[in-house]
Amino acid sequence: MELKYGLDERPPFIELLLFGLQWFAVTIPVIIIIGKIAAGLHTSSPEGEILYIQKLCFVMAAALVFQVTLGHRLPLIIGPSTVLLIGIIASRGFGEQAIYSSILLGGVLLFIFSITGFFAYLKKFFTTRVVAVVMLLIAFTMAPTIMGLVTSPQTGPGPLGNLVFSFTLIAAIFSLYAILKGIWKSTLVIWAMAAGSLLYYGLFPYAFTHEALQRSPAIGGFLSKFIFPPSWDAGVLISFLFCYLALAVNDLGSIQSLNELLRPADQQRRITRGMLVTGLANIASGILGVIGPVNFSLSPGVIASSRCGSRQALLPAAFLLAVLSISPALLSLLGNVPSVVVGAVLVYILCAQISSGIMLLKEAPGGFDFETGLLIGLAILLGTIVAFLPAQVLETFPAMLRPVLGNGFVVGVLAALMMEHLVFRKKGP
Repeated sequence: MELKYGLDERPPFIELLLFGLQWFAVTIPVIIIIGKIAAGLHTSSPEGEILYIQKLCFVMAAALVFQVTLGHRLPLIIGPSTVLLIGIIASRGFGEQAIYSSILLGGVLLFIFSITGFFAYLKKFFTTRVVAVVMLLIAFTMAPTIMGLVTSPQTGPGPLGNLVFSFTLIAAIFSLYAILKGIWKSTLVIWAMAAGSLLYYGLFPYAFTHEALQRSPAIGGFLSKFIFPPSWDAGVLISFLFCYLALAVNDLGSIQSLNELLRPADQQRRITRGMLVTGLANIASGILGVIGPVNFSLSPGVIASSRCGSRQALLPAAFLLAVLSISPALLSLLGNVPSVVVGAVLVYILCAQISSGIMLLKEAPGGFDFETGLLIGLAILLGTIVAFLPAQVLETFPAMLRPVLGNGFVVGVLAALMMEHLVFRKKGP
């Protein structure tokens, strides 16, 4: 892939800020959405929800800075782990102490396995075909989330009106991509978010909510309510061990996807250091009582759409996240970005992600053959089916296995690994 800026290149200041804004625009909706869901399991007050998201922004900002400078040193955006959210939902009846103590211990285990170099040895299992599956699965398993965003019945003109608006915005984004040039094209995500929000509230002003914004102070601390001393529950702990198995697969797959895309030096050390920082960040999350982070596999899609592979571009995004962590008012304002707009922008990013995955398949040994099609087809179909399973079906799964068997991304990746290394295993040198 031809990039405008390489891994260690520093774009000019203005472009650096715009690229940073783009990374920020990609991660902040996920932080707010997952933060609201997780916080809603523990508190019913808007103030408690904002406090939770403040702490979440702080952890993500710190983790992003350490990853870019000391960890994997790749342009990988970070965000709250959806697989840990599944574990929190499944364990909500056991109390915050038990849940976040388990997250703390999961981070400790990640850290220990990382410093021993264990995860670096798993790199050989993530072949080009498996990495391509990882990149494609992110797009397909996020389809239910996007469907919920663009058809939200609680805002604006209702499901049909929101769907029409989102399809119109998607058409506009792709049309602008074909027309725009230079930095305007590279930072299209920012302009789509801003213009889409203004247009939506211009058409449906009653959808804008300002009550929480009026009550939120401009500056507010968040260092309170630590999970200390830890409290353990065997069932919750075992459930989260499965969650962290899935998180490790996700994190390793994300790092390796960019290793394959950018071909940097010291790939094995990048995996080890990246997983180590992820472990430390999850320890901090457990102490602060928030959901732990993971490296997002949708980063290749952002790089493909912007043509900027510089890791320096993530530092402005980390700075903005740090600012949000001390400003409840700004968090309340950003919480008003319409879900329809977020969903439309995600469609654009994930289409770029799919394109990157298909391009990567060209580099697979032997090219794209029928066997490769079978491997990818099974993994994506299984992952998508699981992603669309109704909640009442997932509730019938054993609680300890639900974080793994109920996660379409994990099921798809495990299917790809089995097909690659067992069913279609190559014998001989």
